[in-house]
Amino acid sequence: MNMIEYGYIPDGEPSRDGEIPARVTAVYKDRYEIVCSFGTGQATLKKSAYFTGEEPFPTTGDFVMINWEADGDSRIVRTQERRTFFARLDPSSSGHWEQLVAANFDYVFIMQSLNHDFNPRRLERYLTLAWQSGAQPVIVLTKADLSEDTQRLLAEASAVALGTDVIAVSAKTGYGMEQLQGYLKPGKTIVFLGSSGVGKSSLVNALAGGELMPVNGIREEDSKGRHTTTHRQLLLLPCGAMIIDTPGMRELGMWDVTEGLGETFTDVEQFFTQCRFSDCRHQNEPGCRVKAALENGELSPERWSSYLKLKKEARYSASRMVYLKDQQKKAKSRARTEKQKRKNSGSYR
Repeated sequence: MNMIEYGYIPDGEPSRDGEIPARVTAVYKDRYEIVCSFGTGQATLKKSAYFTGEEPFPTTGDFVMINWEADGDSRIVRTQERRTFFARLDPSSSGHWEQLVAANFDYVFIMQSLNHDFNPRRLERYLTLAWQSGAQPVIVLTKADLSEDTQRLLAEASAVALGTDVIAVSAKTGYGMEQLQGYLKPGKTIVFLGSSGVGKSSLVNALAGGELMPVNGIREEDSKGRHTTTHRQLLLLPCGAMIIDTPGMRELGMWDVTEGLGETFTDVEQFFTQCRFSDCRHQNEPGCRVKAALENGELSPERWSSYLKLKKEARYSASRMVYLKDQQKKAKSRARTEKQKRKNSGSYR
């Protein structure tokens, strides 16, 4: 297999003897599915590199260096630098730690269905995280065949998208699917994000022209979806593009999203520089441009409230990140010390 077809770009670091590049296509706890020039296989981590804090743990989409084993588990020895990545607060850690969702993708398809899942406030949250990832977001509104008000909902989504492409599609009828073709280029990777039941698996199958993924139904009583995808996996489409499908996530926590907020809420933050005082808190200060915009209708109360909510959440997350980076720095320092001790004692492997 040609790794260039899987989006591989050499990172410039010299390869050690026996190391070859690979891409992680799925993660199962401590085991990894990979693809490399020799084909597909299973891999585990080199303990002396990863469990001492020296290397970031791989996630789906990561490019890694491996020692290939044709008849057993290959060994991942190094994670290459990520071009883009998507992270959230790890729900299993009560919001204290970062959880990587996917890496090295070019586009983020933010998916909501046009029947009961559509929510502009949730779109703002997803857009913020998508912009922060470094990739280009695209809003994909699914199940257009079930909507009787598609144009109004498209307008609502466009109002918060601020120039980001908004596309309504139906995997069932083919409506709007041609508008996605411009993103499906060989070597490009797209990550799908959306709640359970928005039709991620159905869209993957429609783009693939066959059933790559199983599709579950929707509960009739509340139109809620059931999880079809149970882990993150990278899929290669016949056109040469790749998709990273993710399990439906009920809640996305903010994590280091200062830049993402700025991109998502440029219409809000433009007023900040127009206030009379540079330290305006946008409450009761005279000459507050934000307050004036709220009064004259330039800025909706819902949009302002959403910005404040995400900003507050981002501040909390930023404080947690400072703590996490400090802990990681200490862990790496301890790892270097322990490695040197093992080398000096002759027990290093």
